Amino acid sequence: MFIFIVSFLMYLLLVWSGSGIPLIEVVLGLLLATVITVAYGTWHAEKKLSKRGLDPRRWLNFVVYLFGPFAAGLAKANIDVAKRVITGKIRPGIVKVTPALKSDVARTLLADSITLTPGTLTVDVDDAGGFYIHWLYVEDENPSEEQLYGNFAKWARRLAE
Repeated sequence: MFIFIVSFLMYLLLVWSGSGIPLIEVVLGLLLATVITVAYGTWHAEKKLSKRGLDPRRWLNFVVYLFGPFAAGLAKANIDVAKRVITGKIRPGIVKVTPALKSDVARTLLADSITLTPGTLTVDVDDAGGFYIHWLYVEDENPSEEQLYGNFAKWARRLAE
């Protein structure tokens, strides 16, 4: 159900022109969402879909994360990168951290949050859950989570596990 709703809403968002959505687009969106949902069920028959993604509290928590900790981390990283560009003080490198996230959704949320923050880029995530991150200024060869990406992993756990 979650995949159907998200697929349908994403389609409507893509075809929305500001002056409304024609009925044919709504019908096409319903058909496309149905095909995507059936395909997902066929390809991932071993995975049981949960209804946790439909919980409004999760969406509210995500909005709080997006406009709170993530926005603050983004602003802080932008300032840091700007200072490093002006002063030329960079020490790039790839570091490994293991945030011990259990779900793929939590790992994806953390990897995306890291990559969207200036000065860091998630290069790889191994099968054991280790993240390889390219960092603009490597302060420590074995950095702590807080040092590298703040409280993003705590929020990923809260939102997706």
